[in-house]
Amino acid sequence: MGQGPAVRRRKLGEELRKLRDRAGFTSGEAALLVGWHQSKVSRIETGRSGVKPADVARLLDAYGVNDRQLRSLLGALADSADGDGAGWAQAYRGLLPPQYRDFISLESQARTARTLETSVVPGLLQTPAYARAVTRAALAGLPPDKVDSLVEVRIARQEVLRADPPLVLSAVLDEAVLRRGVGGRAAMREQLRHLLDVAALPHVRLQVIPFRTGGYVGLTGPFMMFSFPAISDLDVVVIDHLTSSLYLERREDLEAYSAAVQTVQALALSSEDSLDLIARTAREGPGQSVASGEA
Repeated sequence: MGQGPAVRRRKLGEELRKLRDRAGFTSGEAALLVGWHQSKVSRIETGRSGVKPADVARLLDAYGVNDRQLRSLLGALADSADGDGAGWAQAYRGLLPPQYRDFISLESQARTARTLETSVVPGLLQTPAYARAVTRAALAGLPPDKVDSLVEVRIARQEVLRADPPLVLSAVLDEAVLRRGVGGRAAMREQLRHLLDVAALPHVRLQVIPFRTGGYVGLTGPFMMFSFPAISDLDVVVIDHLTSSLYLERREDLEAYSAAVQTVQALALSSEDSLDLIARTAREGPGQSVASGEA
């Protein structure tokens, strides 16, 4: 496991080392090709040192790597080594903690995201009113202007669902997410209707685990699993805590969470039935009878 930028640096370094080996060069030979000291190549490959996108491009040129998608991804990883992620996040650098900036970098570069949420609507699917209510509750006492800025960030993040190509999102929600009256009845109705609208996108899949399911793997805590184009070894699981985020990257962790995703998807209602439940909950209002979850 690792924290934020360190995960990105190490993963980038590992991939550059693999490409160097594939090209048949030692680290010393690679250093001579680009005019560096061998120690610089070693620091980059072990993740002890960050690297600029231009330097990554020089290495890839030396290794004869022409795959445009791979070059773009590795360049983006280098650009996010400081945890800033998407370019728009630079404007909020002083407001966002490092772990949140790195989360944004993962989200903006990923090909797919699979998430289980047991308490709140995932950030990528929140309306402004819902996001404001969640932020106020989670960060009580935060000045209104900072609350507004964090809500702006939450909404800006959602552009990944409309990018070209878009992030492919698969979200499993506990029925409690639908029933909890965050922000009041009007805000929740708007939020639930927004879920129905977003679910109409071909690259978004929503499922709900009804109350009747009882206990299941993941019930004790939400998580998000990111997968990336071209390089499967970059996959990472993110688990949020109150004051920090935990990044899991070991193969056994990834396999365990991938299995957990398959399990909760199998336990959840089908996408069609899930949307029916969301629609009924929107009509009834949060906090009403849970009988609809029995259907």
